[in-house]
Amino acid sequence: MDTLASMAMFVRVVDTGSFAAAAEASGVSPTMAGKHIRAIEERLGARLLHRTTRRQQLTEVGKLYYERCKLVLADVELAERSAHELQATPRGRLRLTAPMSFGSRRLTPALTDYLQRYPDVSVELSLDNRVYDLVSEGYELGIRIGAVDDPQLVARPLQPYRMLLAASPQYLARHGTPTRPEELSAHVCMGLTNWRRRDQWRLLGPDGEECDVPVQGRLSVDHGDALRVAALHGAGIVLQPEVLLAEDLAEGRLMAVLPQWAPPSTPMHLLYAQDRRPTAKLRSMIEFLIERFGAETPL
Repeated sequence: MDTLASMAMFVRVVDTGSFAAAAEASGVSPTMAGKHIRAIEERLGARLLHRTTRRQQLTEVGKLYYERCKLVLADVELAERSAHELQATPRGRLRLTAPMSFGSRRLTPALTDYLQRYPDVSVELSLDNRVYDLVSEGYELGIRIGAVDDPQLVARPLQPYRMLLAASPQYLARHGTPTRPEELSAHVCMGLTNWRRRDQWRLLGPDGEECDVPVQGRLSVDHGDALRVAALHGAGIVLQPEVLLAEDLAEGRLMAVLPQWAPPSTPMHLLYAQDRRPTAKLRSMIEFLIERFGAETPL
């Protein structure tokens, strides 16, 4: 028989003073109540109650077992209540990962709004461009750029990840502003060291036409924000994510180059493991991020 159910029945028998009263309170027959007590006694190899026709009395073992049962049942009740509360109210620590540029420029500011909305949740954010194994590395959510092919994960589409060309007004004043993609070959073009083709940029035009442009430059860096700083200092034309350059473009520190041309957008997804009963903190974060960055949300 179920151990916890038998323990609960034993405590109820002691508290009510009889098998009949305990059975009635539990909605079972007195015979079934007796079976629960006998199951415990057989498992322990000791009698818990001295039974007479008029009353019952706890044995020495029964007294000890009764006190321990109350503690165990109270802990179980507390655990279940805590679990229900966790399901109902967002609380606890939530771990997520995101790419460096998107995470620092868009996600982190948004998370301050989330934390104000849900004061009982704390967030641990890892910013890294490597691909995390969410489940094995203990992350509940991840934002990933590129195609996703993992049947164990739910992939919710976010706004596509867009790249664009930009340069400082000083650089363009000295070297001129390109008006056609092929003119980029005569300019200093800066890219990331981990790009597979640093000497060629593929751009899409306003009508969907493709153009592979040979480019050259004297500076390549393994960090996008460092390229942004170099562009701000007039080092050349940079090809970087819109989220990284948007503020500088809005403030006039950088200027868009060939705004009608850009690399193909890359899909971006919110990822999490399939769970039929997600915690309230996880549900709240998923809903918040889809609301803020979902594919249908305007930029």
